Parts: sequence; C-alpha cells; structure tokens
Amino acid sequence: MLICGAGAAGLTLAIELARRGVAFQLVEKLAQPFHGSRGKGIQPRSQEIFEDLGIVDRLFAVGGLYPVSRSHHADGRCTDAAMVEARAPTPAEPYGQPLMVPQFLTEAVMRERLAELGHGVSFGHELLAFGQDVEGVTARIATPGGEAQVRARYLIGADGGRSFVRQSLGIDFPGKTLGVRAVVADVVLTGLDRDAWHQFNETSNTTRLSLCPLMGTDLFQVQAPVPLEGEIDLSADGLASMVRERSGHEDIRVHSVSWASAYQMNARLADRYREGRVFLVGDAAHTHPPTGGQGLNTSMQDAYNLGWKLAAVTGGAPTSLLDTYEEERRPIAASMLGLSTRLLDNAKRGDNRRGRDVQQLDLGYRGSSLCLETEDREGRIMAGDRAPDARLRGAGGQVRRLFDLLKGTHWTLIGYHADRATAPACAGLHVHVIGPDAELRDVDGDFVSAYGLVAGEWVLARPDGYVAAVVAQAEIGSLEQYAGRLCQRGYWRSA
Repeated sequence: MLICGAGAAGLTLAIELARRGVAFQLVEKLAQPFHGSRGKGIQPRSQEIFEDLGIVDRLFAVGGLYPVSRSHHADGRCTDAAMVEARAPTPAEPYGQPLMVPQFLTEAVMRERLAELGHGVSFGHELLAFGQDVEGVTARIATPGGEAQVRARYLIGADGGRSFVRQSLGIDFPGKTLGVRAVVADVVLTGLDRDAWHQFNETSNTTRLSLCPLMGTDLFQVQAPVPLEGEIDLSADGLASMVRERSGHEDIRVHSVSWASAYQMNARLADRYREGRVFLVGDAAHTHPPTGGQGLNTSMQDAYNLGWKLAAVTGGAPTSLLDTYEEERRPIAASMLGLSTRLLDNAKRGDNRRGRDVQQLDLGYRGSSLCLETEDREGRIMAGDRAPDARLRGAGGQVRRLFDLLKGTHWTLIGYHADRATAPACAGLHVHVIGPDAELRDVDGDFVSAYGLVAGEWVLARPDGYVAAVVAQAEIGSLEQYAGRLCQRGYWRSA
C-alpha cells in the first residue's frame, strides 16, 4: 500500500494496516510534521476508536475537556455557558463529551503509536504522478535523495482538500464556498484567563472574535472572520491589532505566533471515493467548515473503515468488499457536511452550542450490503449500528468491559444465554457467551439493556465495532453463509 498524506486520516490508516501486518509506505510532502492546532475536537465516537488503537489515555493526558464559553458584552459584563453538551459516561457510552487536543499533539501521539508498531512517516516525499493497471499502482515520488518509483497494490489519497490524488483522477469535488473567510492562528497571549473560551461580538459577521485556550499547551487559538478579499496581516503585531480592536481590551497582548492561516470555508464532497485501485480518505474526499468539530473525526473514521477492508482483501477476501467503503462512508460525510453548515449558520447568530448530534455516536451503516438482513427488531440493536459498550463480570468475579472483547483486529461473536457448541469455529473469529452459567455474566443488566437480545440470540461485531448481524439460535447457520462472502486465508475461515 502507498498512503499519500500523513495527517490524522493517513496516520489512522497506517496504524490500522500496521497492526494487521500489512506492508505499506506512508509519505508526506511536508518536510516536517504539521504544527498547527486546526482540528482540535475529538468526539466521543472517535475516542472509542482511539481506545481501540491503544492511545485514548495518552490523548486525554496531553489534552483536556472543553472549557465554558464566556461571552464578553459591550457593557463589560461576562456570561458563561456550556458550549458542548456534557454527559456523564454510561456503561454503553464510556465517553460523554468531546476532548480538546490540538491537532499537532493528536498527530504526535499517533506517530508515536505507529513507531511502536514498527513504522514511520517518510517526510519530504511528494507524489508527482501515478498510473494504475489491473495488478497495482506505479507512482513517481520526489524524495530528499532524488526521484523514486514505487509499486503498490493500492494507493490511498489522504492528501487534503487540494488533493493531488483526487485532481489527478479527475474526480469532481462539487459543493460551495460558504461566503466566509476566517483567520485561525495559534498564539502566545496574555491578559485573559485560561478557564474559558472567550467570545467577543458574537452576533457580528465582521468583528466576531474567539480566543480559545488550547488544552495541553500555553497557546490560545484565535478565530475571526475577515474580508473575503485582500491580504491579512498574520504577524504577531497584525493579530495583536485585530484582537485589541475587536475585544476593546488594551491589556490583551499577543506575544508570538506559532501558526496562522487565512482560509475560505467550503462544504464539498467528492463524486466518488474510488477509482480502480486508488481511494480517497479524509479531506481529499470531503471538506467541512470547522463548526462542530466534524472534519478530523469524519476523516479518521474514513480510514478506520477502509483499513480493515484493505487488510482483509490483501489477505484473500473478495475485492468487492472494498466497494462497501464508499457505500458506507460517503453518506456519513454528506450528513456531517449538512450538520457543519447548519452549525455555521447558528454561529453567525451567536449560537455556539453543540449537542449530541456532533458526537457521532448515533452514526451507523444500516442498509449497508455488509449487514446480514434480519427482521425489524422494534427499537433493539440492528445490523449496521454502533456496538455499545457494557459492564460484565467474568465467571471468576473479575470486572470486564464489552469493549475489551471487541478491541483488536478480529471479528467478535457474542451469544446471550446461547449454546457455544453451535457457534461457527472460524479462524479470526472470537466467540464469547454471556449467561448465568457461561464465562461472562451480565450482573448489572448493561448488556441486555444496550443490545436488547433475548435468550439464544447472537450478535456479530465487525472489526471496526459495528454490528454485522443479529441472529437467533435457529439461524446460527446463516453466519456460515455470511462468512463465505468474506472468505480469505487465515481469517474468518472455517477451522
């Protein structure tokens, strides 16, 4: 595999392939890692994915929860309000609110995890051209040591909104420019408390100013709309002048700038995510306004979806499995584009609140061709839904979590008051049974509450933590037929 682009999407895909033992090269045209805060919100569903990747605790250690939003009024008063809906963790949803981690810290943690798996990023490597045939992709890459040619089975474009891969394929990127140009900058600033996200002139589309303390750093992120045309002074003096004028506070001082950008907000979605052996992930496939913190999360979840499928096909699964990547992920991106755009309209009116809809816990793949068709379950969990967590106890009394059973690269089959002897014996399939005489006990009722299973039913979870099938004991044989659709060497194969 050749992955072009080492942002959050490219790194997620690399980690997914690395932990499955799939050979790849991850190239990045920048000479060194990106150093801006840009995508700083990690939503609860992404936190679950980072737990699976083994780094969620590291991210909490380097970041922090969102502060309150503090509105500064013209008369000198300030009012505080919660910007995000904070929920206490539950057994089914262990992460209740977004985590703030500047993107450069998130990516640093991901590179560290990738290094633990024996891989790294080839910085200063720029994709110049590529072509494909029935067996693979041939790419020309400019490296610090000169031009090189790389042969790969697949090429994945994770190279951002101006994607060279997408443009080379001639894939249209329809959508619209949203008529908003903004500055985002990471600065060292004094004169404001770091316990709040400070908002000035919230209802003005010309003088609005947002100053957010970046968790895990001594920086503030400056956000402000600017005119659609003309040069913007992004120096420390220029940003200091903007902050003074818009806040009305002479005591707020900008001392230095570590990163700054002026950009047009867009909402665009690629016509397709695949051309033969070449795929698009992340911003190469969709670009969002920053409202709601959906861009980075949707991007990494693209890669999380594609990674296990590429690995499966490399191991012998039918190539048709790769068709389900666009089938499942493109509708999600379309939905998130609509949400981000609505939140941008709200922000223009001074409403910066965020609800459950940004947390991505309710997104799923019902209707996907990877779902084993079953009858309607009347509000109970169905194929295509996110697989919830649950508290369990081992037969010896030890505390267990369902996510611990799902964690890793395998498929998982869980029976509720079911006969283990009837489960298919397959390499790559982990089988567990929950019941009063089984190895796991649902003593608190969390499992049956989250899944709604009745005695004798089985739930099959995919490697990415989504339900593939729910079947009754009498239908357990249908899982053998389902396995046949994904048959490959050493994986999901009758033992």
